Amino acid sequence: MVDLGFRVLHQVPDGLLEVDSAGLFDLLGGPVLIHLEGNRKDSLFLSVMLHGNEYTGLLVMQQILHRYQDRELPRSLSIFIGNVAAAEQNLRTLPGQPDYNRIWGYGDTPEHQMTHQVMKEVSERQVFAAVDVHNNSGKNPHFAIICRHEKNFYHLATLFNRTVVYTVKPDTTSTWGMSEFCPAVTLECGLPGDQHGVACAVEYIDACLHLSHFPERPLVEHDMDLYQLVSIIKIPSTYSFAFNGAGMDDGTDIVFSKNLTSMNFSEIASGERFCRIKEGSDAFLEAWDKHGKDRSAEFFTRDGEDYKLTVPVMPAMLTDDANIIRMDCLCYLMERIDWKSIKEKPENENIPVQTS
Repeated sequence: MVDLGFRVLHQVPDGLLEVDSAGLFDLLGGPVLIHLEGNRKDSLFLSVMLHGNEYTGLLVMQQILHRYQDRELPRSLSIFIGNVAAAEQNLRTLPGQPDYNRIWGYGDTPEHQMTHQVMKEVSERQVFAAVDVHNNSGKNPHFAIICRHEKNFYHLATLFNRTVVYTVKPDTTSTWGMSEFCPAVTLECGLPGDQHGVACAVEYIDACLHLSHFPERPLVEHDMDLYQLVSIIKIPSTYSFAFNGAGMDDGTDIVFSKNLTSMNFSEIASGERFCRIKEGSDAFLEAWDKHGKDRSAEFFTRDGEDYKLTVPVMPAMLTDDANIIRMDCLCYLMERIDWKSIKEKPENENIPVQTS
């Protein structure tokens, strides 16, 4: 059983730089917050392994700590290592567990109490910025997620990539919670363990450690491509589905192309087939907007077995992982926004987003 009264350490535990994600539970016994002193005292907060099957954050942390093993960190660093119990099983969460990236807002479970204490600890250390490292289960470009329209949030995000996604829901993620104290971002680093994603995140974290302050200059238009999420696509639990074009002959309700997950951040034209639906099945896809309304009729139409788009769409975080689809969603639909003319929006302006 994991002790949710997480440990606070002030040095790197023996073996942490070599352990793989499956061995974290044996090594640490539960979640751990590590405070390391650096030259600049305003600390960088780094959260990793909030989802047990997303281990790029662990690799990034290990490479950063290796880099500064024999020299002083440029800035103090606080590291939270999250769901080590799920990591042992290479699962996002264990059965019965809450999502460790949905417990940073209001709540009174032991897990909520843990993250509230983490934020209290970190905020008392004059935190400079917060970075939460994640992976996607489908092919996506590297991008950052922010939840505030503020200059320093823009600068922190574009230091990683010019592709940025803005959302304010759910207000229970690590990035949302830490945004109360400092600029905060979620890094989406591609598939777990992808070496390019690891390398980009390592250099990003190193740059944050060296950054003395955020630039005073405003961003110019070519510095950032900003998107917001307009709809979340779900498959009703009563219908079966399959990928790779297989399954229609064995009675599967919904069949997707094997190439569908390669369409993230690419526009799919109106009239294109999004999937096929078995003859005689009444299956459909749900398209939930920010108000909790199903707008599927505005996005999709059925033509025989073909389930087609009625408008051009740009999907993000498409996945063919059946467990994630059932637990969360198939994908999100996005729109590009003119960030130069945008002002801070109220909390109900965006739909929930999975920071995978």
